[in-house]
Amino acid sequence: MDRTHTPEGSGTFRVLFVCTGNICRSAMAERLTLAALGPDSPILVGSAGTHARTGWPMAERAREVLLRLGGDPEGFASRTLTAEAVARADLVLAASSEHRAAAVALHPHAAARAFTIAEFGALAHAVPPGRVLGHGDPVRRARALLEEAGALRGLVRVKRPDIADPYGGPRRAYREAARRIADALAVPIRLLTHTSA
Repeated sequence: MDRTHTPEGSGTFRVLFVCTGNICRSAMAERLTLAALGPDSPILVGSAGTHARTGWPMAERAREVLLRLGGDPEGFASRTLTAEAVARADLVLAASSEHRAAAVALHPHAAARAFTIAEFGALAHAVPPGRVLGHGDPVRRARALLEEAGALRGLVRVKRPDIADPYGGPRRAYREAARRIADALAVPIRLLTHTSA
């Protein structure tokens, strides 16, 4: 059994976003998620790129789009995807099927907890909310959501599992990538942050 992805026990839950250069898609996904979860969340969010150069800032057009959506690009620095990062992640969310495959190739035990961003969003949408919201704290909810979503893999049709790379493209391409990321993450984030009235 693979226990490397829970080094701190059940007190935290690590999400890792993956794309190519870690300056557009996964960077925007990381910062959108952090903004939605808030500063004190036990859900830890990071990102990396399969062909990233370490230490690069977010692409300028990605920064612009992120700011409009309420995310904060300040202090971001790209990272190269490593086997250790994949092993430590409780959930790997990749921009495309190719990125998911690259992450799993680095650490095959991660296959069951690796999805594309769009795929995970579609699966989360199909999960009965009560199966997640019945848990009080965000970490237990995250683990429940991962389990429920994983059980639905192959049963829910995902029309467009990949999010196109906007790098070098027009602003419209960045807006489209960010919109698809935000749409895919909307249900998972709502389930993790919902509070009873």
